[in-house]
Amino acid sequence: MHCTNNKQFQLNEGDLLFQNTGTDEIDNAIKDVTATAIAKNYSHVGIAMQENNQWFVVEAIPKKGVRKTPLNEFLARNKNKDNRSQTTVARLTNYYAPYISRAIQYGLERVNTPYDEIFLWDDNSYYCSELVYKMFSSQNLPKDSVPFLTHPMTFNDKSGKPMSSWVKYYKERNHVIPEGIEGTNPNLMASSPHLTFVHDYEKE
Repeated sequence: MHCTNNKQFQLNEGDLLFQNTGTDEIDNAIKDVTATAIAKNYSHVGIAMQENNQWFVVEAIPKKGVRKTPLNEFLARNKNKDNRSQTTVARLTNYYAPYISRAIQYGLERVNTPYDEIFLWDDNSYYCSELVYKMFSSQNLPKDSVPFLTHPMTFNDKSGKPMSSWVKYYKERNHVIPEGIEGTNPNLMASSPHLTFVHDYEKE
C-alpha cells in the first residue's frame, strides 16, 4: 500500500477517502472483523466530488444516511492527538476514469436514503462501502471489472464465536447477526489492486 505524500497534492473527483473513524466499541469491532493483510484500520469510506469549485464527499454515514458532506467537515470528523485528520486518499487506475461521473451521480441520486445499520445488501438503505461499491457495479462494467470485491461477512472472533460487541449491537436492533451474508467493507475495498494510495492527511 504505497502512499506518496507531498505538499502539492491535489484531490481528484472519484478519489476514495478512507477514514479511521475512532475507537468506540463498534468502530473497533468493524476493524477487528474486517482487517486484511494490506488494510487494518479503516472503518469508513466516501468518494470525492467537486461542485462550484467546492469539494464534497459522497458518503453513507450512521444516523444521517447518504449525504454530500463538505470536505472540511469530513476531514474534521476524527483527528489524532496532533489535530490531523485520520484520512487517507486512494485513487483508482485510469481504466475507471470514464465511470467516475456516473458513479458520483449514482450517489447523489441516493442522498437522504437511510443508513443501513444492519449491513444487508439491498437498495433501501446503504452502509458506506456498499454505496461506493454500487456506484461502480451499477454501471455497464463487466462483472470481473468492478474495482472492488465482495465476500461473505463475518462478525466472529478468531475462535469462530460472535464477538460480544456485535451480539449486543444486533440484540439492540432486534435482528439476527447476518453472518455469511455477501457484503464488503472499507478494509477490503482499500486492498483493491485497482487503487493507489496517493495522500495521507495525517502526515501533512
